[in-house]
Amino acid sequence: MNVITMDQGQYGQHKLRTIRKRQATFLGHVMRRGKLEHLVTTGKFEGKRSRGRQREKIIDGLATWLGPGKVSDILAAVKDRDLWRDMIANAYKQGT
Repeated sequence: MNVITMDQGQYGQHKLRTIRKRQATFLGHVMRRGKLEHLVTTGKFEGKRSRGRQREKIIDGLATWLGPGKVSDILAAVKDRDLWRDMIANAYKQGT
């Protein structure tokens, strides 16, 4: 999101934290199910990628929000529901 636009709004940071929290809870739900949504979220498809700047995946955005760590660490933490909830709660308290 654009930082200047968020500074103009009264509740910009709070909204962004709420969006990230909801994305994280949805990611945990999808990853534990392990179906088609899991494949779409991790972004592993065969074939050529399109030219230009690639879109940011949800999991990459959450990796930067949750703090230092690799995407593979996050995917492992998602499987443990209590650990995942603690990670989300800590990141939400710390802000963006």
